[in-house]
Amino acid sequence: MSEFAFDLLSVSGGARRGRLLTPRGIVDTPAFMPVGTQGTVKAMTAEEVGRLGAQIVLANTFHLYLRPGADLIERGGGLHRFMRWHGPILTDSGGYQVFSLAKLRRLTDEGVTFRSPLDGSEHDFTPDKVLAIQRQLGSDLVMPLDVCLGYPADTEQATEALRLTMLWAARSKAAGAGPGQMLFGIVQGGFDPDLRREAAARIVDLDFEGHAIGGLSVGEPREQTGPLLEAALDRLPAARARYLMGVGAPPDLIEGMARGVDLFDCALPTRIARTGTVFTRRGRINIRNGAYREDWGPLDEQCGCVVCAEYTRAYIRHLFNADEMLGPRLATYHNLSFLAQLVADARVAIAADRFEAWRRETIAEYGTAW
Repeated sequence: MSEFAFDLLSVSGGARRGRLLTPRGIVDTPAFMPVGTQGTVKAMTAEEVGRLGAQIVLANTFHLYLRPGADLIERGGGLHRFMRWHGPILTDSGGYQVFSLAKLRRLTDEGVTFRSPLDGSEHDFTPDKVLAIQRQLGSDLVMPLDVCLGYPADTEQATEALRLTMLWAARSKAAGAGPGQMLFGIVQGGFDPDLRREAAARIVDLDFEGHAIGGLSVGEPREQTGPLLEAALDRLPAARARYLMGVGAPPDLIEGMARGVDLFDCALPTRIARTGTVFTRRGRINIRNGAYREDWGPLDEQCGCVVCAEYTRAYIRHLFNADEMLGPRLATYHNLSFLAQLVADARVAIAADRFEAWRRETIAEYGTAW
């Protein structure tokens, strides 16, 4: 019997409130997962990530395999102990690196051969090997090897990527995840709604425990993303968790939740924080700007995070302009807290069956500054 369960608690329009039960704790959904590519959410301690409201984090199988190595992490007691995060961890498969490292890889039916961006050495990733690495890491939610395309991609490219993704998905399902792990299937299909529907239907037939939707927000026009997401979601069962990979801008989270997505991840909030860009209820601002030199207010007056409670815009601007490492740390904490509060507010709205009203109010307040 599986140690995992997904309970759908309530719906409001297309939005869903649920609860993902794992051996290492409960994840209330919809939820945003901070990205810890190298076994750390950049600039944050594990304790801080938990304190700001995150219930689950993401780590990168490919990068941890290269450095420090899955063998070392296994000898150290697994990824949770290694990074001192005791809640659930989701690890991706290396499929995103098929896109991001396109010039450093080649594809065959057997898998992917990557040339390491660290030292140029070659490494073969097969569906079985990817799952074996994730067993060594000891993560909770695990992903099969897949092919993620960048925009643009024609029908021929998308069809071939889908063929490989489905071939590897079947092999991954047959191999299975390790004890205490939940294996998701990944929906690809490029930028063709019909291929997206086909991909979703075929992934469902393989009977994975949860479903992920990949290959979106990879450069396509924003007006295409929603219909492609809807095409995939249309074929996914309501009773299993739905994870939209690589999406983290606040309006995109809101639109994803409106369509029925349960889990999100993205490096965006931490990446932009390191350059001084922060989320607020009225849109993004760059705290380096001269307008904040004598601004004694918080980053966001409606934010309840400890950064907004204790520090002024003027001080945080000074930290960035003085090249002090505390500036990116405070901005990162705030951005992640902002998203944790956003999805928490969405859960409350769904439970009260007023998600659509909350969505309109929130988007109207944000305006067009995103």
